[in-house]
Amino acid sequence: MANPQKVYDFLDSMGVQYEKYEHPPVFTGEEAALHWGPIPATQVKNLFLRNKKGDRQYLVILKIDKEADLRKLVKIVGDDRFSFGSPERLMSTLGVTPGSVSPFGLLHEGSKDVRVIVDADLRSAGRLIFHPNLNTASVTISVADFERFLATRPNTIRWLKL
Repeated sequence: MANPQKVYDFLDSMGVQYEKYEHPPVFTGEEAALHWGPIPATQVKNLFLRNKKGDRQYLVILKIDKEADLRKLVKIVGDDRFSFGSPERLMSTLGVTPGSVSPFGLLHEGSKDVRVIVDADLRSAGRLIFHPNLNTASVTISVADFERFLATRPNTIRWLKL
């Protein structure tokens, strides 16, 4: 099971100001939105994808109300067909279970080759909300701190208009 304390400790080590919220387990963006409504942050969804050959993984981060057109996205990034990664691949790569996908999974040792795609529209948000690698809690951080967090990771990060 993922350890949210690892996320909090890492954010603390960076001096990131964050707010923690606990809620019942959620497995979809729609379920999360029910609990996130009163929280002052932009709601996002995180998609863990793999290419057709299975030799490349992607983490796609976009506003919760946006549709992810995987056919269009695959053309933008120049790969072959995308599909969702299996629960086993998700666990070995990001160290999380379905429903808990988060950019904080990039702290997991198996994540170094994950390619991260972030919707450029999120740059205009004040704060963003993510799971701390467990779907019974959420964390809000500023976009600036999110960018600082991403800069600490060895992953390829691309901000694209989705």
